[in-house]
Parts: sequence; structure tokens; C-alpha cells
Amino acid sequence: MDRDGSTSENTGAGKDAPPGVVKKAIAASAVGNFTEWFDYGLYAYGVAYISVAIFPGEGATKTLLALMTFAVSFLFRPLGGFVWGPLGDRLGRRRVLAITILLMAGATLGVGLVPSYATIGMLAPALMVLLRVIQGFSTGGEYGGAATFMAEYAPARRRGILGSFLEFGTLAGFSAGALLMLVFSLALNDDQMNTWGWRVPFLLAAPLGLIGLYLRSRLDETPAFKELEESGKQEDAVGSEFRDLIREYRGPILRLGGLVVALNVVNYTLLTYMPTYLETSIGLSTDQSLVVPIIGMASMMVFLPFAGLASDRIGRKPVWWISLIGLFIAGVPMFMLMSVNMIGAIVGFAVLGLLYVPQLATISATFPAMFPTQVRFAGFAIAYNVSTALFGGTAPALNDWLVNLTGNNLIPAFYMMLACVVGAIALRGLPETARCPINSTEIPGTPEAPPQLDYELETSR
Repeated sequence: MDRDGSTSENTGAGKDAPPGVVKKAIAASAVGNFTEWFDYGLYAYGVAYISVAIFPGEGATKTLLALMTFAVSFLFRPLGGFVWGPLGDRLGRRRVLAITILLMAGATLGVGLVPSYATIGMLAPALMVLLRVIQGFSTGGEYGGAATFMAEYAPARRRGILGSFLEFGTLAGFSAGALLMLVFSLALNDDQMNTWGWRVPFLLAAPLGLIGLYLRSRLDETPAFKELEESGKQEDAVGSEFRDLIREYRGPILRLGGLVVALNVVNYTLLTYMPTYLETSIGLSTDQSLVVPIIGMASMMVFLPFAGLASDRIGRKPVWWISLIGLFIAGVPMFMLMSVNMIGAIVGFAVLGLLYVPQLATISATFPAMFPTQVRFAGFAIAYNVSTALFGGTAPALNDWLVNLTGNNLIPAFYMMLACVVGAIALRGLPETARCPINSTEIPGTPEAPPQLDYELETSR
């Protein structure tokens, strides 16, 4: 029993943490995901209005410029990973996460305050690009840090289901942003939306950032990091950590990058590009194009904890195989179904979304466990953000360009299928880390690391 009378479990750090503290750690991690994806939801679902207000040109040119500006933030995520990752391994996870959530929220707030192109000319898109750069730079440390923070607090036997709540925050944030933009678009006419209505939802990022800072400031550093500090096995300097990553952990970096190709091509195609695709390529109205993904994301949120639980019971790799194979088979048929009518679009999106859930639900349990404690934040942040920059944030603009170039509305399905093949190649060499403690200075799931724990033994208490 803990001193507060609660029963604790063996955490991924090898030390007990009271359940109440674990819940606070999950909430503190998830609020960053919520804030990040709230911004993405607002931008993706408001791109039609943002393009009119901020960018020069006409019609499709404005939309493409807005989507390319969205992609700019992803180009700076690797830089954020290179900066925040090593700092998180040397100074601690909590300090870095306090800074990144304030930067993220501040950049989102700034988007709502940028004057229009009609008012300040080319300064408007320039300011928008600058704010997306800040967003990308801060996010480069936020997601890897939040997932690491959660994984190092969570009990090893329950890391899958607890980690799924971070991705619940992802979908909740994206859905909240989308719903907010939809409500404003229904309540206001086009002139009002184009001039000021789209801006108001972005202003709500300020309180989100303050809430996140409050939650994170009330938690101690993760047990795994404190154990590392006490043992004196932290990396001596940033340079030595980079050398160790390249020399000793090249395999995990490449495998994580390959898994992220599959993860994020599907993610940004379904969640970010879909409103634009349904409106410009399928012919749905603006409001219908917003409603379809919102319904799909609501169904995904219901199944996230079940996929996380399944990964704790049968392993991370089996649930990933189910997702990759399912998406490869269903991609083309579901995109064809989406082109039929509104009902077909809802069903097609929901099927693809549910097939994607096993990947999404297990990110926060799978990826941090691919590295030992002393390089976990940096290894995760760098590999994840480099791959995301190249293949994730660019997916909406690339899909839109290829569809316009070829006239083939199935291009997004083909791109998703190719990404799943890359993910399958990476998955083959991944050690199984379900129920493996992650406090070791060895890679979890390898013979040198602490052994896998028994799931049934813990749940039968």
C-alpha cells in the first residue's frame, strides 16, 4: 500500500506511483495533445476562410497556399526535436513541456490576430508563416515529451490503455476545433466568416495553454528520469547524445521513422485533408465536408481505449498488423464509397478511421519504449518529427496537388496504401514491448532489458 492508502503498481520506471498521480500525469500529457490538435482542427477546417482572408491569388491558388503554409510548420518540427529532445533528456521532461505548451498556445492565438491581406498585403501571409514556424518548432518537443512523460509514469502492464487517452486528447482537440469552426460557419454568413468569424476560435488557445501549464507545474519529474539522475547515467552533453543516437540507436530511429510514415500519411489524409478533399474533389458542401470527419472521429474516440487495452493483452505488433493490412485492403473501396453520396462518405470515413485506431491508440505506448531512458526524449522527438515533416504535414498539400494534376480522386487511397507498405517493413524488426518496464538503460524488449511482465497476474489481484 502507498502512504496515501492506495494500491500502486509496478510502473514503467521500476518504481511505484499512486494511481492518483498517474491520472494527473495522463491529464497533464493529454492537454498538450488537445491544444496541438485543437490548432490543427481549426486551421484544417477553417482553411477555406483563412485562404480568402490571408493569401493572395484566386480560388485553388489561395487554397494551395493555405495548405502549404500549414505544411511549413511541419518542416520546423525536426528542428524542435533536435533542440527540445536533448534538453528533455538532460534537464527533465517537465521543464521542457512547460515551455512548449506556452509556445504552442501563443502561436495559435496569434493566428487569430493576423491582419488580412487586404489590410497589410504580403505581410499577412508572412506573419502566418512565422506563426506556423513557431507552432512547428514547439510541437517538435511537445508530442515526444508528452508521450515520454506518460509512458514513464504509467504502469508497464497498463501502458497501452493509459497511453490511448493521450490520443483521445488528440481526437478531442481536433474535433473541438472542427466543431467550433462548424458552429461559427453555421451561425454566421460567408462575409462575417471571411472577415472575423474564423478568427474567434483561435483566441481560445490562450486559456488552454494556461490550463496545461498549471497541470504540468503541479507534477513532479517522471520516476524514470529521477532514477536516471540518481544513477548518474544521463548524457554528458548534447553532442555526445547525438553521437550515441547515431552510433547505437540507428535501427530504432529508422524503424520509428518508417512506422511514422504509415501513421501520419493516414492521419493527415483522414483528419486534415479530408474536408478539402470532400468539398473540392467529391462535391459536398462546406458544412457537409466538416460533418463527415467529425462523425468519424467521434466513432474513433469510442474505440481508442479498447485498442489500447488489446495492445496490453496481445501486444503492440499484432494490433499494428491488423491496422496496416486493413487499411491497405480497404483504402480504395472506401474512397470509392465516399464519392457516392453523403452517407457513403460517412461510412467510408468511419471504416478507415476505425482501421486506423489500432495505430493511433498505441503511439504513446509503442514509440517511447523503442529507446532506453537516457536517450528516449531525443530519440523519439527527432525520429518522429523528421518523418512527420517529410511525410505527415505535407500529405494534405501533396494529395491536393496530385489530385488536381491527375484528375484521379483515388490518389489519397494509393498514397495511404504505399505508406502502409513502408510501415509494414518497419514493423517486422520491432521488438515487442508490451508490458516491458522501460526504466532500463537498455532498449526495452531486448534480451538485455528487464523481462516482460505477466498481464493476467496483475489484473487478477
